[in-house]
Amino acid sequence: MTSVPTPIPSRTQFVQEEIKRRILTGQLRPGQALVETDLAAQFGVSKTPVREALKTLAGTGLVVMNQYKGVTVRMVDADMAREVYDVRLLLEPEALRRTVRRRASLDTARDALRAADTAADTAQRSLANREFHRALYAPCGNPLLGKMLDEVRDQAALVSAVAWAADPSWEREAAEHREILELALAGDAQGASRALRDHIASFVQRAFPEAQEADAREEESEQRS
Repeated sequence: MTSVPTPIPSRTQFVQEEIKRRILTGQLRPGQALVETDLAAQFGVSKTPVREALKTLAGTGLVVMNQYKGVTVRMVDADMAREVYDVRLLLEPEALRRTVRRRASLDTARDALRAADTAADTAQRSLANREFHRALYAPCGNPLLGKMLDEVRDQAALVSAVAWAADPSWEREAAEHREILELALAGDAQGASRALRDHIASFVQRAFPEAQEADAREEESEQRS
């Protein structure tokens, strides 16, 4: 029986994934310049795949392309964090509720949680954390809902990377992850959804308290009008 060879990723895909990995694990910092010639030399490719990779990453919100300043890793501030986490708060708990109600397998989430607990460094732990959250919402039964959450996934990971660099809070979040998974495995859709919402909200409140203050001001303004 003839084996099917594993496809070799294109140069552009390889460069894109490697730049993304470096951003999401903190090797490339927010605001850092991404110079095509330097990256091409690092990866042993021409500038063309680098340029195409950077365009794709700009579309996902990880890098910013400016006519005068060139390409830089996206800066993270309270406004950006609030925008991304607002989307997660609106969609992710509902997706998990549907996952649990469908009795979908959560084996991938369990594996990701175990990988985070045994990670050798922050990079591995960060990637396992991303996989854990995706494993909760991906089996929700609504591909469009999953796709919408995938679209903010990289930006959420960038926010997390910046927050963790300033104030590592792995143990607290790991405990919250375990609680969420236990509720989901027990079939408590509402409880798991509520725990996930609290988890997402508390993270951005701790990491970016100014985002919470902005929300409070908006709410107060609406009450007055």
